[in-house]
Amino acid sequence: MTGADASPAAAVRVGLFGLLGSGNLGNDGSLEAVLGYLRAEHPEAVVDALCGGPEVVTARYGIPATRLHWYRGEYRTASRAGAVVGKGLGKLVDVFRTAAWVRRHDVVIVPGMGVLEATLPLRPWGFPYALFLLCASGRLSGVRVALVGVGAAEIESRPIRALVRWSARLASYRSYRDDQSRDAMRAMGVDTSRDEVHPDLAFSLPAPRPGAPAGTPGPVCLGVMDFHGGNDDRARAEEIYRRYLDGTIAFVRVLVSEGRPVRLLTGDQCDLSVVAAILDAVDSPLVTAAEPASLADLMNEMAVADTVVAVRYHNLICALKTGTPVLALCYAAKSDALMERAGLGAYRHPAREVDADRLVEQFRDLEKHAAEVRQALAEHNRLAARRLAQQFTALTTTLFPTNDHAHAHAPRKAP
Repeated sequence: MTGADASPAAAVRVGLFGLLGSGNLGNDGSLEAVLGYLRAEHPEAVVDALCGGPEVVTARYGIPATRLHWYRGEYRTASRAGAVVGKGLGKLVDVFRTAAWVRRHDVVIVPGMGVLEATLPLRPWGFPYALFLLCASGRLSGVRVALVGVGAAEIESRPIRALVRWSARLASYRSYRDDQSRDAMRAMGVDTSRDEVHPDLAFSLPAPRPGAPAGTPGPVCLGVMDFHGGNDDRARAEEIYRRYLDGTIAFVRVLVSEGRPVRLLTGDQCDLSVVAAILDAVDSPLVTAAEPASLADLMNEMAVADTVVAVRYHNLICALKTGTPVLALCYAAKSDALMERAGLGAYRHPAREVDADRLVEQFRDLEKHAAEVRQALAEHNRLAARRLAQQFTALTTTLFPTNDHAHAHAPRKAP
């Protein structure tokens, strides 16, 4: 799926866009899912990316990649005058960089991710602005921009809300990973009458290896997160973090006191500080930490676990994908919706208000019903696979009509 694999006259040029290769395993899992679809259904396509971690994307996935922002310090706080000027100049330069990149393609895909939400701390002139530039460039140049299986939520911040709303309106294609995402965009003024809902793209990733043999005890996998609340919680971010961390540490201590091995898992590089805090607070050989580099690594860990307790959205998806009983520490409505759809609504716990005693009670109930849960998740995963096949069929029909292959390089007129 490179320039050497297809003749220039037949090649459809596909761009992939997002905070990819930046250390978030969920984002990279969505990229991997779309790459798998393209390689299977459109092997003639020439693919590259505009992303947060271009070196990682090129090394791991074998596609050319360009840095998302001109200014390298985009996501660092600008405390000096030079940094402030650099960021401001970068916003202007990125207008032209993004437009030039978009015009080199026939189709640009934003693969999954919560690109239309602000459930974690976010500034309007960061990724929301970059997404708006992408969608506006696509509309002006006639390049189809597809938001595929994305997450959305109603946004209180007016600047972010406006950028997200216009990005969605300017996109040529939209699909969502849950009903509430589509409802949120409708509530924010986007016509969603033709938008579809499908399971998260990560459910299309290959199944992990078989789990531990029946009767073989496994660890409890604990997926952690550097959690400080959402975009509207900045004033009490430290309080939220301490409550989450203290409750989690208390929960681990109970497991250790019962002789249960605990395996700590992350979903982003920033979560390593939480792992270190737990290991420091619970000094026991029963508590170990993995270093997952992909969703496949996470699923392999979870496939041999007795139970999973996790915060991050894609940690939960990995548990569901492996059919492992999972208890969710929910920090946003998307996690609640995911657990409800999987039939695990009883096994949710608020990440902002971790109560170790209640968490232990829910955990024990989940383990008591583990056999029924595993059976139900097997059926859930079969249904998710069928629905995602429909998603990819719809994507091909919408973005890759057959006559495009003959005209991939024909001059295009702006609408």
